[in-house]
Amino acid sequence: MADNWYTGNATDDADQHRGWLLGHFIDPSRGAVRRTEALEIKWGIHPKGQQRPEWVSDDQRTALLLLVQGCFRLDLSVGSITLERQGDYVVWGPGIDHSWQAEEDSVVITVRWPSVP
Repeated sequence: MADNWYTGNATDDADQHRGWLLGHFIDPSRGAVRRTEALEIKWGIHPKGQQRPEWVSDDQRTALLLLVQGCFRLDLSVGSITLERQGDYVVWGPGIDHSWQAEEDSVVITVRWPSVP
């Protein structure tokens, strides 16, 4: 496969990095074009009741969470948002802490930028 293109399956590739498909942490041998410091993209499949037990705190990136299917609650240090309708999304900036819980079986896409160690 060439260094400047890649084809794959989000579910299959997500197993390698806890759901993350693009970012600074991608091994170039698994698709060099997927390795980037510009952003990170995650394909998240979460069964009902799954939650992030710890809060992510003091993150200095901007993030977008987009609901593909299901019902997904995002808890932010500034309030809680429940994404219920396909296409619902939320964007939050640096310094806002977060955690989450799948209220139903859910699929979400997360984009964060920049991609930093």
